[in-house]
Amino acid sequence: MTTIFRRSALSVAGLLVAGGVVAGPAVAAQAAPSGGSASLAAAASSDRGDRGGERGDRSGGDRVLNTRYERQPNFYYCGPAATRIALTAQGHDLSQDEVAAKLGTTEAGTDSAEDTTRALNELTGSDKYRTTAIESSKADRTQIDQLRDDVRATVDDNRAVVANIIGTANDVDGLTHSYPGGHYVTVVGYRDGGDAVRIADPWYEGQEYWMSTETLAHWIAERGYSH
Repeated sequence: MTTIFRRSALSVAGLLVAGGVVAGPAVAAQAAPSGGSASLAAAASSDRGDRGGERGDRSGGDRVLNTRYERQPNFYYCGPAATRIALTAQGHDLSQDEVAAKLGTTEAGTDSAEDTTRALNELTGSDKYRTTAIESSKADRTQIDQLRDDVRATVDDNRAVVANIIGTANDVDGLTHSYPGGHYVTVVGYRDGGDAVRIADPWYEGQEYWMSTETLAHWIAERGYSH
């Protein structure tokens, strides 16, 4: 197993929205800031459910899966939350605690994309998921094209991608998403032939956003994704 997969991929403990930035703290937090834990728990207790009006096949070969979104309830459950969202695309609506048990998640987070791949296969009773690493500090053209192909193939197979990311990235609307301590997100669709992907972010108040596939590839750099 390469070192990329043993780097702890922590969720973040606080959320800052200012100047178009969605951010977590610069280091992995040990406890949520004052008021943060309660507000997260309240948000997580109300599953927004799927939004059928924007789901399903679209013209031009674009596609967004039918999933059920649920926010992570604490600072270290991004792995279970993102994996749970992916599982709902295949009709498996488990609790985040059940998924966390399979992932081996602790307050130190979920170790790697290898863990999300293993849990996805175990919980779906298949061996379809596999892990792809982007080991360099920045994705090259081959890795970007591979991610595009992998997202398209996985979504077309009615499955979602779970990506282990770190750092800062901008979505197509110009909003910055920053997770210096690492994070997990779910890729639930694509458009423009796969040049843009739909991300369900278990920390983000707005739930989902579009991002260019190239940007996502750089966001995954030094980590990996399950597809």
